[in-house]
Amino acid sequence: MMRTEKIEPIEKGRQQGRGRAVLRAGQKALPMLLLTGCSEVQVGDPPSLWALWLVPALLAFYIYSFRTKTRLLRRFASAEMLARLTSGVSRPRQYFKAALVLLGLTAGILALAGLRYGFTWEEVKREGVDIVVALDVSDSMLVEDAESGGKLSRLERAKREITDLLRLMEGDRIGLIAFAGTAFIECPLTLDYSAAEIFLDAISTDLIPVKGTNLGDAIDSSLEAFEGASHPSRAVVLITDGEDHTNSALTAAKKAKVAGVRIFTIGIGRDEGAPIPAPGGGFRRDRQGNIVLSRLDETTLQKVALETGGSYVRSVTGDVDLEQIYSQGIKATLEDQELGSKRRQRWEERFQWVLALALMALMLEPLISERWRRGGTTRA
Repeated sequence: MMRTEKIEPIEKGRQQGRGRAVLRAGQKALPMLLLTGCSEVQVGDPPSLWALWLVPALLAFYIYSFRTKTRLLRRFASAEMLARLTSGVSRPRQYFKAALVLLGLTAGILALAGLRYGFTWEEVKREGVDIVVALDVSDSMLVEDAESGGKLSRLERAKREITDLLRLMEGDRIGLIAFAGTAFIECPLTLDYSAAEIFLDAISTDLIPVKGTNLGDAIDSSLEAFEGASHPSRAVVLITDGEDHTNSALTAAKKAKVAGVRIFTIGIGRDEGAPIPAPGGGFRRDRQGNIVLSRLDETTLQKVALETGGSYVRSVTGDVDLEQIYSQGIKATLEDQELGSKRRQRWEERFQWVLALALMALMLEPLISERWRRGGTTRA
């Protein structure tokens, strides 16, 4: 026999209070989880945490739907009739089912973000070679013949190729030398490729006020960049489009050979030469009014590479061949050396447990009925 009891306002308020407490507990679970032991908690994909905005949005939806449902039911029937109609419905169970959905959604997002908890320290050794890239920044590098369309200068093409080289390197140290009539170290040897790329972006033809092309000074500055590195795995990549105005390149190459440094040279430019752009427009002219042409001295570049055991590559239009020099030249002929070591945190993946919690909550929610029974009878 079904027994119907009238729900008193006090008891009804208690049930609603317990339901709100369950919702508040679910709402506070996320910040408590993130704040407790935050020094040992990490996520593999932080942008995924933006999806946590779905949790308060869903919570607001539940609050709105519960209140709207209660208001509509009160408009539909009197209090006495409403008590008879909803005698078997358990409001705390409805709140608990909503809390399970919120918990499942929160845990699912944290699992998607790759929750990690706890870590161990491990020793990481960096092995590779030392590479110094010496880049010509003379005015002739502004000539726009580095690609078939003629819209990219030699300097920009070389910088793009060096950027690709940075993204290809793993474990090698790299340094940058900018040279024209003189040379200086733009970026010392580093394992931080992002920092090297920042220095590379700052390189322009206005960087060095002394005009011309001094290959000897570029090689000497490259050797200075290797100071402190005693291992033999060292290489210089020399990128230029002009001739050596000081005739000191071979002398500097002999110093590099004694130091055990190999030089790989890349020549950019045409055999017939190209006019050099002038700062005010037009092309640079000599005292007689003739247009100055920048010609590539391939003979000198070949001798420099041959003297040190490196190789010379003539850049064709749109291709500097740095990747070929790196993989088939430097890495194929030089042995990787230990360049340093550091301790690194190795985080333990814990998203499996959070994912299991999400699945359990979402699977349990539909199994819980909104009505409760005792001894085969239903009551409010």
